[in-house]
Amino acid sequence: MSEILIFAGTTEGRELAEYLGRQQVSHEVCVATEYGKTLLEENEYRKVRAGRLDEKAMEQLLAGSGYRVVVDATHPYAVEVSANIRSACEHAQIEYIRLLRASRTETLPTEEKGTVPGNDAVAWTEDLVVVSSVEAAVDFLEHTQGSILVTTGSKELHKYTRLTDYRERVFARVLSTPEVAKSCAELGFEGKHLICMQGPFSEELNTAMLRQFGAEWLVTKEAGKTGGFEEKLRAAQKAGAKVVLIGRPTKEQGNSLEEVKRILTQKLGLEVRREIAVVGIGMGTEAGMTLEAREVCKKADLLIGAGRMLQMTESWGIPTYVSYKPQEIAEYVYAHPEYEKIALLQSGDVGFYSGAKKLLHVFAKECVQVYPGISSVVYLCAKLHTSWEDVCLTSLHGRSQNVIAKVQRHEKVFALVGKGEGVRELCKKLISYGLGDVSVTVGEELSYPAQRIRTERAKLLAGETFADLCVVLIRNPKAAPCPVHGLEDEAFLRGKAPMTKCEIRAVSISKLQLTRDAVVYDVGAGTGSVSVEAALQAEDGAVYAIEKKPDAVELLRENRRRFAVDHLQIVEGLAPEALCELPAPTHVFVGGSSGNLKEILETVLEKNPKVRIVINCIALETVAEALECLKTLPVTGTDIVSLSAARSKEVGRYHMMMGQNPVYVISCTGKGEEDE
Repeated sequence: MSEILIFAGTTEGRELAEYLGRQQVSHEVCVATEYGKTLLEENEYRKVRAGRLDEKAMEQLLAGSGYRVVVDATHPYAVEVSANIRSACEHAQIEYIRLLRASRTETLPTEEKGTVPGNDAVAWTEDLVVVSSVEAAVDFLEHTQGSILVTTGSKELHKYTRLTDYRERVFARVLSTPEVAKSCAELGFEGKHLICMQGPFSEELNTAMLRQFGAEWLVTKEAGKTGGFEEKLRAAQKAGAKVVLIGRPTKEQGNSLEEVKRILTQKLGLEVRREIAVVGIGMGTEAGMTLEAREVCKKADLLIGAGRMLQMTESWGIPTYVSYKPQEIAEYVYAHPEYEKIALLQSGDVGFYSGAKKLLHVFAKECVQVYPGISSVVYLCAKLHTSWEDVCLTSLHGRSQNVIAKVQRHEKVFALVGKGEGVRELCKKLISYGLGDVSVTVGEELSYPAQRIRTERAKLLAGETFADLCVVLIRNPKAAPCPVHGLEDEAFLRGKAPMTKCEIRAVSISKLQLTRDAVVYDVGAGTGSVSVEAALQAEDGAVYAIEKKPDAVELLRENRRRFAVDHLQIVEGLAPEALCELPAPTHVFVGGSSGNLKEILETVLEKNPKVRIVINCIALETVAEALECLKTLPVTGTDIVSLSAARSKEVGRYHMMMGQNPVYVISCTGKGEEDE
């Protein structure tokens, strides 16, 4: 037995019935005519009744029916019908819900200039008059001249026969049924003055009709968005016709389609079947969207995205929610079950530094489709007539990247920048690393009317101002690859600071087992030879060089600049205190501990119980201390390598091998909390 009965005299009523059908909820629908019945197919979840019902017939239908809820989705102008439905529900003690399309009268661009003598016009401008009824519209039009296109239906068409010369002036657009055509003909509306068509009608078709008949007036009711009201207004403006708007007879209280869906979903305890689309919208304008992305968005019940992205959708009339945070978006979607088709808008392309990955995670249980868009790198390179398959891609928007190293090693580097000051800071950094002459193309507000693309040397852009929506393409024709492992000692500035020699450094870094995105501590960094090589390998990570001696700190800065490892951060201080504010490490190298080895190891293991650790020891006492620490700390896989290296030295015609101090390389890995 159906629990829901819908009186569906509007598009919204049919949409509600279709929604319940998709949710597999049994329901019945009442329509006034056989034609209305053809608009809704019966199926296993839907039964459709055709025929007009008076108050008594409605009471008989509801009495003992078992309906829990009756939804009145009749036309806003069908005041008597709504009153009968409400009364019948009261007698049958069934919950009544009024589905009422939103009114647009209050937002119309009218300026009240008083009423027109002889009728009850409520507002009047040069192009629009608002009246309270068809009778009032006829009274007003009697005092005008010119052809009239009437789009208020056939039911009240007889009232227009009071107009002088109505047979010549009035062109009536009505439904295309034999009964309607016959009744209109009996009133004198026939031939080209009778247009039998089924809507909806586009703005273009409305405009064409107004021009075809030379109509100077368009009579319409406030049918709302789904009734094509806005299309009529825009068409009248294009065709130069004035509008006579019949306002709604009463200020009725009711719920929107979305609100009724939410009420019924909660009342019936439904698990909503959603279709979620993650859509790349390109640069941000409608013209820059793919046809597929635009179609998906325009068919959605709800659009979600950042405020800038939603600006272009304002004219579409689709509900929106401003957010770019995945968890916040998920909470909103699940709190609004009335939305079945949801489009999650992503700037550019969904696969290029996009939030799509996190959205797919939070909606893992839903049916999600992904639609690509045009990325900013594709767009900018197209404007510059250059290919992008050899471009090194990165983003400085909300993240830290070693873009300087990329510029040194790649001829073309593209970066998302974000705020305008980010471009200036990037150019200043390029200058500080001796790259002030590289070419920088800045793309601002791409695809928007304020779009600007300019190319100049970095040193000439450092003092410029830029829009907050920026990307850059940096070209360095002198770019060259750099070795990331096995650097010779002579490549570093050394001074008097201690240095891990090439052979020992090679084994130690090998034992660290670095990853590209590693977060590395180099404790007791000295000249920074280990820090630099670690930074070259962990190009997408971060390296923290901890050093207490001021002269060594200066050498660190010079070596950082020499090797362009901008993501190497120098921390001046003594470990473990200097480690407290740093992010958790994935890898730790201890070259010097100043007697605090145990405290250092305890600190890094607390920050990351699975951290990878390598310790270099020269003195046997340090070896003993390290081994004693590792016996008591939660580590595993302890390995000890003793290295004794010798280097040749020229003595006359001969080469003599000169031994270096032996070094012990101790490595281990934290057990991790779950392994303890």
